[in-house]
Amino acid sequence: MKNGPPSLSTDQIAAIVELARCGSLRAAAGALFITEQGVRNRLLALEQRLGVELYRKSRGRRTSAPLTEHGRKFLPHAIEFLRNAAQLVESFAASRQPREIQVAASQYLILYVVIDVVKRFHATFPNVAVRLSSHTEREIEDLLLGDSEFAFGVAAPYEPSPQLEYRHLFSMDWSLIAPPDHPVVRRARVTLRDLAKIPLILFERGSTGRQHVIDAFHAQGLSPQVEMETTNTEIIVRMVEAGLGVSIVPLLPSGAITKGRRVAIRSLAKRIRPIQSGVLLRRGEELSAPSKALIALLERSHGTRDRAATALDDSMTRD
Repeated sequence: MKNGPPSLSTDQIAAIVELARCGSLRAAAGALFITEQGVRNRLLALEQRLGVELYRKSRGRRTSAPLTEHGRKFLPHAIEFLRNAAQLVESFAASRQPREIQVAASQYLILYVVIDVVKRFHATFPNVAVRLSSHTEREIEDLLLGDSEFAFGVAAPYEPSPQLEYRHLFSMDWSLIAPPDHPVVRRARVTLRDLAKIPLILFERGSTGRQHVIDAFHAQGLSPQVEMETTNTEIIVRMVEAGLGVSIVPLLPSGAITKGRRVAIRSLAKRIRPIQSGVLLRRGEELSAPSKALIALLERSHGTRDRAATALDDSMTRD
């Protein structure tokens, strides 16, 4: 071979492998989705490259194996050739994956849900960076619809756009939080009518959380007295701890956000519709493998939260 090794193609090699596996040109053609003549042409080209006869050309009903002695000798090398070709392609597939995933999420979910999941994600995809940006629910929807750089969102949408797919992660029930010495926490059962008489700290206008609260009051013919507004639950908890007022907030069953804070908590479960938190995706879009893996981790990590909510409900009502 003065001019180097013969030029062989995966199409030619696949033809001899399928012929051996299927037993006939017709069956091999069906497996390869080409004509019998197409299989025959590939085999003839392969034989010409190698300079030997690989399969028997007799027509009619064949009672013996289709490969010649040279063909049977070549077959294991052909199988290995295709396996190596597939591994070569796969080795470069990883480099085609995005090196960065952009995720839009609410600040609350970033702090108490997403960060821990991203830490676990990096153990499997150490070379894929995750860029988290904090936005309101409406902003997250707008970003997903208008900026393809964002892979997905994590939010509590009130009414998701029909162009977006929502995948539920977990629910959060509502609780009253107040300074430990506030008169409202002495009540055995707190109602929305009780709270309508008290100035409240609520989420800012336009947020999903505020809408849930307003809807619950209006359903009973009540209007809450909004004394202060802010952007996220952590700030509200700090404001309540500082004695600036009382508030109604959704809390994770883990109690992470109020841990170590001097606030009293009273459950308002079933009085206000729970916050449904999940993943927002552009409908019909195929995600990259790392993005799918990150979402799968979110789903696995928070599938137990709803099951734990009932068991922890009593502890959420502690002073």
